Amino acid sequence: MEKTVADSHQPFVALIVGVTGMAGLSLAEALNSPNALGGPWKVYGSALRPMPTWFPSSILDKYITFDATDAGDTADKLVPISDEVTHVFWVAIQVRESEEVNVTVNATMLSNVLNALKGGPNGGGGSRLSHVTVQTGTQHYMGPIHNPSESGHGYLPHEPPFCEDLPRLPYPNFYYALEDLLNHTHHSLPTPCTVRRS
Repeated sequence: MEKTVADSHQPFVALIVGVTGMAGLSLAEALNSPNALGGPWKVYGSALRPMPTWFPSSILDKYITFDATDAGDTADKLVPISDEVTHVFWVAIQVRESEEVNVTVNATMLSNVLNALKGGPNGGGGSRLSHVTVQTGTQHYMGPIHNPSESGHGYLPHEPPFCEDLPRLPYPNFYYALEDLLNHTHHSLPTPCTVRRS
């Protein structure tokens, strides 16, 4: 995370998309810590499904359920907080029947969230969004791990150790689509974006 300075009048507000996964839960716990960089943070957590009974609701200021593949549902749930959210942490994933479908679905989800947040309430601007972070995973280097039969087209994954500057693999990968979307968003908005590869 970049070094940031909190404004006591306007604290940082995080939206963690995919908060019920391991990375999302850990991130919510870290931002909720009294020692969090830039804190105290206000933390919104979101997921497709209602909050699981095991989830520690006390680490969030609000849990938001919406279908990020649906632009209308996403806007309905996120536009009301679009004048608050300063940071989006994207740790969401939907796995479908093929990597081509994963590319479309996951890019649509991120696009819908960013579109809902960047316009501000009533589409009149006022967005405070100042940073978007996307976390990617093993598939970034290994190819379509969710459907290994798709990588049987003669392509080989990168060999460990993995490095940030490894070239893209020559087949569809939804993480690449998310990176491309962020690059496009960065050019259309003055919002810094970061991709964290794990």
